[in-house]
Amino acid sequence: MSLLQAKQVSFSYNSKKLFKGNDQTNKILNEISFTIEEGSCLGLIGTSGAGKSTLGKVVLGIQRPQQGQVLFQGHDIFHANKATKQQIRRNLQVVFQDSFSAVNPRMTAERIISEPLENYEKLTVGEQRKKVIELLERVGLNKKDLNKYPHQFSGGQLQRINIARAIALKPKLIVLDESVSSLDMVTQSLILELLSELKDDYGLSYLFITHDIKAAFSISDQIGVLEKGELIELYDSKDQFFSSKHPVVKRLRDSILAEHPRFRTLQRQTLVKKQISLGEEHLKDERKR
Repeated sequence: MSLLQAKQVSFSYNSKKLFKGNDQTNKILNEISFTIEEGSCLGLIGTSGAGKSTLGKVVLGIQRPQQGQVLFQGHDIFHANKATKQQIRRNLQVVFQDSFSAVNPRMTAERIISEPLENYEKLTVGEQRKKVIELLERVGLNKKDLNKYPHQFSGGQLQRINIARAIALKPKLIVLDESVSSLDMVTQSLILELLSELKDDYGLSYLFITHDIKAAFSISDQIGVLEKGELIELYDSKDQFFSSKHPVVKRLRDSILAEHPRFRTLQRQTLVKKQISLGEEHLKDERKR
């Protein structure tokens, strides 16, 4: 049995207009299906507005789809009984993009990480503090950070605290919603390395939502491409992705920046040449008409 299954999930927003009868339906997700196995990571990539974050909210049970099912360990997350829903919430955690808005600015690092432990574990004060210190150290921080507030941390450090909170209960699956996109390249690399280590150490599964192809391939076992609410293709390897002839995938590949600025310049020159060539062909067609 797969850890998580999305079956034909569709979601729409209804927008109300001023005059009666002018209501419009904006389809955000259209019959999305995929599975995530235990200990694996599905990377979900796509441009802004593709429906990635909405799909993440559906998986987390925050947004109810109009059609389809989301099964977690065989249980429908929207129709499970109270006890099962509580168990699902324990085993399904999230790390959001904005590390600062994801925490209470008036809470110390200790209290932030302690939240899930207080909700689900029956620990003494001493046991809980010991557990929090262990979690801090596991994500690269230390005991000295216990009493610090969010504004006293950098974005990367605070994201480590969010990750510590997410793994506190040793969940089965963590949804990572653009969780490294707001970080600088060095910090992003370090966080991705940490996530990979935690995945191996804890047997975690991830749904890694991102627009960054390089980040996706650094951590994912499978890649899904979302475009305008549709999951257009799933790839089991980097070779499959880079050999795909799908036009959306080609555009995504063309958007990848070269590592060295000199090669980025060459990429831009190539792109400009393509645009000029397309423009010339268009002019020739117009003249023929």
